[in-house]
Amino acid sequence: MATLLWENSLEKYLTKELQAVSLSMFRKNFIGIFHGSLSAKTAEGKFIINKRESIFDKLNKSDLIELYSKKDYRWNLASIDADIHLGIYQNISEAKYIAYTMPPFTTAYTLKHEKIIPKDYFAYTKIGEILVYDPGDFDDWYERAEVEVYRYFQTHNTNLMVIKGYGVISFDRDLIQMVKKIAILENSCKLLNLSIS
Repeated sequence: MATLLWENSLEKYLTKELQAVSLSMFRKNFIGIFHGSLSAKTAEGKFIINKRESIFDKLNKSDLIELYSKKDYRWNLASIDADIHLGIYQNISEAKYIAYTMPPFTTAYTLKHEKIIPKDYFAYTKIGEILVYDPGDFDDWYERAEVEVYRYFQTHNTNLMVIKGYGVISFDRDLIQMVKKIAILENSCKLLNLSIS
């Protein structure tokens, strides 16, 4: 009984955290209507993630679904990114929260650059230089992404993966720190884009 109460209170807490952050990220245009994904690990082999039809400016409990590593009917309702999130949770122990975002200045910058070399103080000191990952053919990206993403994180010692023409996949132990890094990256790419113009 005590375990069930603890699990319910943890799920409630994580739901509230994801709701608050999703609205902020929506307002910054990092995620959109039916576009993007947020998740939180609830236990080993379990995580909550937004459903496919979620609207992030008013995310509520019914927009989130708990998934187990063993796939069942709930996976049909979950975000298209659920497999990517599962791959990260299964292979990277530090991952407590995961987001897929498409910040416009960062994504635009990836179309013509292979690296992001910050010229502003905060990005230079907080995130440093970032390689832009080229996913190649988009036709089969979702078939490859689950493995390619977690392997990238394992081999590059980073928790931000910037993907050419696709966006940013990130993870962290702390939700606010994860969102802060995405915001710093986006602001840096905005400055880089404006300085080129």
